[in-house]
Order: sequence, then C-alpha cells, then structure tokens
Amino acid sequence: MFSKPLIALSITLAISGCVTTPIVQHQPFTLTVAHINDTHSNFDPVKSSFKADDTKVYNEFGGYPRLQTMAKEYKAEAKKDNQSLLFLHGGDAWQGSAYFKLNHGAMNADMLSKMGLDAMALGNHEFDLNNKKLNAFIGSVNFPVLAANVDASQDADLKDQTNLRPYQIFAFDGNNKTIVKDINHLPKDKNLVAVFGIALDNMANIAPNTGDVKFYDMVKTAQATVDMLKSKGIDNIIALTHIGNAVDLDVASKVNGIDLIVGGHSHTLLGDFADLGLNNNGMYAQMVKNPNGTTETCVVQAGEYAQAIGRVNVSFDANGDVVKCAGHNTLLSNDEFYHHADRKQSDMFTPVQTAIVEKFIDNHDKITITDEDVLLRQRIDTKYKPAVDKAYGKTIAQVPVEIKHERRPGDRGTDKHGSDVAPIMAEGQYYWANEPQVQKVTGMKVDFALIGAGGIRTNIEAGEYREGNVSLELLPFSNFMSVVPLKGAVVKQLLQQTVSATLPEGSHAGKFPYGGHIRYSFTETEANKAGKLNNVEVMTGTEQNPVWTPIQDNKTYNVAVNNYNATGNDGWTPVYQAQKDHSGRVDLAYVDGKLTGFKVKNIEKVGDKYQVNYQGAAPNCKAANMRCNTDAQAVIDYIQQSRPNLVPLNYEVVTLDRVQK
Repeated sequence: MFSKPLIALSITLAISGCVTTPIVQHQPFTLTVAHINDTHSNFDPVKSSFKADDTKVYNEFGGYPRLQTMAKEYKAEAKKDNQSLLFLHGGDAWQGSAYFKLNHGAMNADMLSKMGLDAMALGNHEFDLNNKKLNAFIGSVNFPVLAANVDASQDADLKDQTNLRPYQIFAFDGNNKTIVKDINHLPKDKNLVAVFGIALDNMANIAPNTGDVKFYDMVKTAQATVDMLKSKGIDNIIALTHIGNAVDLDVASKVNGIDLIVGGHSHTLLGDFADLGLNNNGMYAQMVKNPNGTTETCVVQAGEYAQAIGRVNVSFDANGDVVKCAGHNTLLSNDEFYHHADRKQSDMFTPVQTAIVEKFIDNHDKITITDEDVLLRQRIDTKYKPAVDKAYGKTIAQVPVEIKHERRPGDRGTDKHGSDVAPIMAEGQYYWANEPQVQKVTGMKVDFALIGAGGIRTNIEAGEYREGNVSLELLPFSNFMSVVPLKGAVVKQLLQQTVSATLPEGSHAGKFPYGGHIRYSFTETEANKAGKLNNVEVMTGTEQNPVWTPIQDNKTYNVAVNNYNATGNDGWTPVYQAQKDHSGRVDLAYVDGKLTGFKVKNIEKVGDKYQVNYQGAAPNCKAANMRCNTDAQAVIDYIQQSRPNLVPLNYEVVTLDRVQK
C-alpha cells in the first residue's frame, strides 16, 4: 500500500528541490477518457425534463444500466479505432437512494465492478458509514480507489487496504491497456499515463466518520506527486479528484504538470445546456494556465446522479504537454415522453409527437436516447428492487406537481429563490420541534429552523408520496434533530459566510442555507466572489398570515437544525464557535421507541474534527434500541399531519440577487 511515508517523502523532495525531472521524449499520443461522478447510488433513472425546441418534455435520465450501455458503446468505438481509453469515476458513489440505505456499500461494489471502471476517486460520502464498511467496499471492487493526499496507515480498518492507492499507472499500445505495477521498471515503447487521486483536505470537517485517516494539503500533494511521477519518466498525468469544479480550477492554476483533471463533488454538469431548457454550467474541457506560465491543464466534470456521462479526447505532444483537449457531457434519456410531471398514461406523447422529439435529440450532441443494459437492469430488479419497494411504507401525501430542489438559487433554471423543497423540509423540522411532546423533552420553544441544501438529495416527484420517499431518498443520512440556542448575530454571520462560500462558479453548494419561519436576502456585489447579507427576518404567525420581524443581534433564538450542521460541519463554523465554551443544545433521538433528549455541554475541536461533549450519556446511533433519523421523521410527521396535499410554501425564504452579466 502507498501511504504517508511515500507522500511525505515526495512533498519533502519537491519542496526542497531535490526531485529532478529527466528529459524524456515520447511519441505524440491521444487518449480518450470517459467519466462519471457523484452517482450517489442512483441505480434507477432520475425523473427529469428538458425542452425540445419550445416543447417541454418530461422524461427520465440515466441510471446505471444506461451508463453501462453508453460506456460499452464508447469502449467499442475505441476498440474499433484502436484508440486508448480510460473510464474514470470522480467519487461519491455512496449514499443518495433507498438502495444504499438498505444495502450500504455492497450494492455499489456489485454494480460498479460490472461497469469496467479503471479507477475511482475517494469521495466524502464514502465515509458516511464507517471505515470497516468502507474497507470492505474498497477491497471488493475490481478497480483502485485513488487518493494521494490520504494516509490510512494509522486507521485500524483501512491500514492494510492495498486497493486504496495514491495513483495507478497504465501503459497503452493503441487500445491495448496494461497496468504497471512497478514504477521503477516502466515498459519501453508504450504510452504511459498516470492517474492520481485527490480528496478533500478538510475531509474530517465534511465527512462524519473518517476514523484515524489523515488528509494532507491538496496543492502540495498534487505538485509533489506530479514531480515524483515525472522524475520516473511519466509525463502524461491525470488528476482524478473529488474537490469541486471551482477547486479543480484553482488547483490547476497552482500546480505544474497536471494534464487533465477529472473532477467531482460540486455536481457540475459542465457545458452549455441552455437550448435544452437547462443551464450553461461553465466550459467543458476548460484550459487553465499553470503557474509556470507555459503548460495548461484541462478540466472536466459530468454532473450528478448517473444522469450523464462525459467523454474527452486529450492529445499530448512528445513532452507530455496537452496540445488539444475537447469533448462534452451527454445526458442519457429514455424514450417515453410526457406532457406533465405526474406522467399519467393520458399525458404520454403520441407517436407523431415522440418522433418529433426523437428527431430533435438525434440532431443534438449533448442528449441521446439510450437503452438500458439488459443484464444490469435484470440484476437490479431481481436482487435488490423487491426489498426497496417493500421498505417505502405508507402514503403520507399526494403531490400534484413536481417540487424542485436546487442547492444554489439561479442554478439549472431556478429563480433567485432557489429550492422549493428545502423550505418545506425546514418548515417541517420547525413544526415538529414545537410539538408538545418534543418541547417537553427540550424545554424550548423553537423560533425557526435552518437546513443545509446538501442534506437534501432529491426533488419531490408528482404523484403518491410515501414515508420512504423522505427517509430513504430525500433525507437519507439518518441525522438526528438538534435544538440549539444561538444569538441573532451568529445566525447572520452563518448566513453571510455560507452564502459567500457558494458564490464562485463550480463551488460546492451543499452548505447553502435555507430556513423555516425565517427568511433572508443576499446581494452579490462582485460576480462569483463577494456579496452582502441585506436583511434577516423571523416569522411569527402562520403560513397563511405571517408576521415578519427583523432578527436582533443580541437576542437568543432557539434554532432547529440537524446535528451535522448544528456541530458546525460543512463550513457552518459560526455554529461551532458559538458552542466552544458552553452550549444549551439538546439532541433528539428515539431510545426504545421513546423520544429522548441528550444535553450538549460544549463542542471542541480535536485535530480536524469537531467533537460534541455531552453533559451525560451521548447518543449511540449504532445501538439496536436507538433510532436517530429524527430529521426525516420530523418531515414525515409534518407532511402527514399538515400537508397531505403537498405543494410549496406560500412564501419565499431566500432571495439571492446575483450580479447581472
């Protein structure tokens, strides 16, 4: 296994200038890279929509069987043309669907191992369970998981894992590909490509269960790794990252010698999809000048939830520098189209209408109709789907029209108010926290609720809505609710910092805050860089008759928020800082079926992690008699009791005014 000693030596040598790069001349070389990222256990297709000219079309995108079909097609084309090809995954295969809730990493390992991947980046959600299960996943897949800036040598579960590696080297002779196992004995007369991984260096603050794994600086490790690879005579270098598109661009501007970055984490479907009624999400295959002022790095990413696949062709000169980088992402659609989101049989397109849409798709290079791979579809339906269908439980509401979730307002066709799902979630948690039986446990009346956009994983689809749609899909992380007293000034600081952090193009927007019984407006003052919080108001009264009052800096408010954000994770740092010395917070979980409060003493920072210290016993979510997903239960109770006809709230909670370009 590659671990800290190798990485530390590489960094030391690079910084001290002791790594010498030999002058090696190779043959010019073109490589095709197919790539996916942030698939999040979306084995089944995602219900979606697009525009074909002026016609709104409700369809489905992706799913693993469609990814498999397209990946096989790309591989067949490469074989026919004797073209070199890699198939890479940018991380976060875990979490995100009912399949994962029931099967954990085992189904991911099964499905991904059938897809013929060459490597996968280590994502933050790969740490959602525990390192024992992560170790089992990494050990059972038939491709390496890459992270050069990770040291697992001191972690009890991962220390002996040989399939968690800093890099993988491939030797190509046309379409023939072999893995190079000894970097000190490289094959001659073949085109060599090194793929190294980069994980988030603040992983301990983002992921809940990193154990004793250590994470090192992304830029320093990347440069040291590149220098080491070049010193061995490898000039064609790919970084497989899970750090977000904005950070990918930043790393490319600070590191010499990376030819291609294949990214993930920010869920960025790079490319202009505006003519499909979607968004222009930034340039696909953007070239970024390296700090030496001469070489450049090409950057790609392929969206989210197994809806699309990217393909890029990278041409290297004899020195291993990129001379051409071009390609695009392709959305993978089914061939059944509807006029409305509830997809009733009566709303299906007629054969003539379907033919018109199919012709439109045939003439568009960023969307295609793709059949599902039969074998993969059969395996999902027979081995995994029956248990998932059974787990969804009873119906709690009817949804007349699909309710959309988007993390950051303005993205993917949303308006300046953003998600319509997040305010419902926050309102539900506010409602639940103020139920008499909950107030009896906390001793606090809640003033408002806050929720991070990244904790919400799906839209609310039209039609019948069941308990499992919330607990297995929408809020799948099994977080428990917290009620935490915070000064108004802390809330304002939180909103200012988290919104500002999501302004850059391609930034990870999971930390973006929404609320229930609270609203705010934010104005961007410098495009994609800076802005200011204008006003924050707390609501009293009802949804039908709201009364809005400006938040007071010195007043203490009782805030309902899940425990992940209540601890300050994912950049909600002001919440942690407010609880460093003392906290009046109460965490809520069910013990033997009874709602129980766990009083928090304070939060301290231990290494890179925030540690919650309790006044008494701490909640143990692994215990058989404890159920911790009160964040989802709160929303289920709210919808069932107050919103059986599930529609968006009557008021907006967020207004984000961007600089007009």
